[in-house]
Amino acid sequence: MLTAMAAGASAYVLKDVGPEDLVQTIRRAVAGEVVMESRVAAQLVAFLQKPASTSTEALIADLTQRETEVLKLIAAGLSNAEIAEKLFISEKTVKTHVSNVLWKLQLHDRTQAAVFAWKEGLVNGKG
Repeated sequence: MLTAMAAGASAYVLKDVGPEDLVQTIRRAVAGEVVMESRVAAQLVAFLQKPASTSTEALIADLTQRETEVLKLIAAGLSNAEIAEKLFISEKTVKTHVSNVLWKLQLHDRTQAAVFAWKEGLVNGKG
């Protein structure tokens, strides 16, 4: 979500949105409104209200358990498809986790994420 908003998205809905609500959201976004479900808005506000921290420990602590798993698998050299298979989630969900990891760790790409994970001892070489 944060990556999408930072990239310029003006609307964000959860995947359980109904068809009528989705159409209405699209119409409102096209009209120039920013549209966000209240649960998403609450998460965004909570994130923005946290004090900024740049220590490595704080950055890692901001990752969810699933994001940490994905980061470790990136460092192990797995592709999104392989990560999805291993974690029993969709490849689209993996892409979302990867985007969140990159954003939260203030990194630009998967290579930087892998180097970060190795450097911080999140991977032990046994995959």
